[in-house]
Amino acid sequence: MSGFLRFRELHPRRFFLETWAAIQADAAAEPEAVERGARVRGGRKARRGEPARAAFTLRPLIIFVASAVFLTLMEYFGGRETFQKLFPEAASDPQRVELYRLAFWAGARITGYGILPALLVVLLPGERLADYGLRVKGFSEHLWIYVVLYLLVLPLIVLVSFHPEFKHYYPFLKHTPRTIWDWRTLLTWELLYAGQFLALEFFFRGFLLQSLRRQLGAYAIFAAVVPYCMIHYGKPFLEANAAIVAGIVLGTLALRTRSIWCGFLVHVSVAVTMDLASLLQRNDLPQAW
Repeated sequence: MSGFLRFRELHPRRFFLETWAAIQADAAAEPEAVERGARVRGGRKARRGEPARAAFTLRPLIIFVASAVFLTLMEYFGGRETFQKLFPEAASDPQRVELYRLAFWAGARITGYGILPALLVVLLPGERLADYGLRVKGFSEHLWIYVVLYLLVLPLIVLVSFHPEFKHYYPFLKHTPRTIWDWRTLLTWELLYAGQFLALEFFFRGFLLQSLRRQLGAYAIFAAVVPYCMIHYGKPFLEANAAIVAGIVLGTLALRTRSIWCGFLVHVSVAVTMDLASLLQRNDLPQAW
């Protein structure tokens, strides 16, 4: 595909409206026979002349309730207070206690966004993890979309990096007089950060979207945007609002490509760039390994 034709694919009408219409048509045309998971049909058969009654499928109920449970567990047991209760001895190492705390935070997100949903998928009859956005086949065909999206967002990152709220919020791992501050520590944190982003993309753009696509079609994108926006509460106001736009764009991309990998690359690249931009603004990059 020529470069010009590729860029035409990112025209808002084609990328959003036509993609949503195609997803909706695919969901509507998908035969009942391929619908996996338990169903509960209405108790009374339709009489002659009455419209057929749709089957009630349990999978969306399971996915929505499980998602609420996973998000709640992370909120109440995946933070600082739980870490202090479980690992009180970590306070005896003030130079690394913040890295340990953030490692616990990242581990809780990897568990809640990634491991628990993946286990649920494995337990659902007829489901395969590969169908939840984890396929790598054909990924290279969509790699150019990641590059274009990142380049579009990069000027905005540079712009907001001058805002005081942004400079003081990122990175989560803070340099203080009591902490070890070297490249090894920072890279360790960024790898943990990337790991939780992979789990997050699987949860919102794989587990939620791919499982709800058959019932909600393109509307699954907007159902997933609501909790995705809410997990950004407490972050800078502009970022919380940008999460709405990002959720729609990345959700559309995930359903368009049936893959989370481009979305993951965009997400982690933007996040690492934000951390580095904040450190550069404060002139606080590590000076040693």
